[in-house]
Amino acid sequence: MEKTRNVFVLAAISSVLAGAGFAQTSAFDNRNAAEDAVEDLSEDIEDEYERDIDDFGNVGRPIGFDGSVALRAALSDGNTDSADVGIGANMGYYDGTNGYEVNLAYSYGEDDGVETENNLLYGLDYTRDFGSRWFGYAQIQGSKDDYASFVSDTFAGIGVGYKVIDRSDITWNVSGGPGYRWAELSDATEIEEEALSLSSNYTARLTDTVNLTNDTDVIYSEADTVVFNDLGVNFSVTDAMALRTSLTTEYHSDPLPGDEDMDNTFGVSLVYSFN
Repeated sequence: MEKTRNVFVLAAISSVLAGAGFAQTSAFDNRNAAEDAVEDLSEDIEDEYERDIDDFGNVGRPIGFDGSVALRAALSDGNTDSADVGIGANMGYYDGTNGYEVNLAYSYGEDDGVETENNLLYGLDYTRDFGSRWFGYAQIQGSKDDYASFVSDTFAGIGVGYKVIDRSDITWNVSGGPGYRWAELSDATEIEEEALSLSSNYTARLTDTVNLTNDTDVIYSEADTVVFNDLGVNFSVTDAMALRTSLTTEYHSDPLPGDEDMDNTFGVSLVYSFN
């Protein structure tokens, strides 16, 4: 008989990251996913960043440091021995005009001693306010996945964003701009070319304890177009603790022959936020 146990080991890691003063979106996952995942700091930290409910841009951000950390682990033994673990973290700083954000997400899996997953997502964002609704940004985000068509994929770019809706219960902003993309495929093909990024970040407060988020990122280049979408619901447990469930979808217009063009991941994670 196979036994399965789900393990959430959040407290220890949270205290380590917070004590060190370090914590707070495939390439191009939620840039809030990485703010929007941790910023998306959510769940299956594999095709997405785990995330908090903040959105890209500085409007509404607290002054000083803020961040989140989330951990998920699933272990099973019996007829099949397997392990699947993931951690996501972000750290941000805002001085009233300039915002800085670092996002990291890592997932690892193995089955009967054979590695089945090894995936890292990372992001670095700088944003500057130009009034109450407009902002500019510079970003670097990327992914490294040993078991995907795109083994590594990095995008660096600049752009502008606009807060379409800015209410206490709903926020929605859009942003976009040019950049450059570096990618390596599993067949050793290398891509270096100009690219364009477009993003949408939406958050709705359904009740005092429930928030809905939907974040979409599109990276267009001649070789391939990537669409990443993260739909999630956060349930507040305490002021600092939340349970997040999410569905992430990653689409590539031109995967290698034999590979699927779309990946969907459903995840649940425990998220700890600190300010």
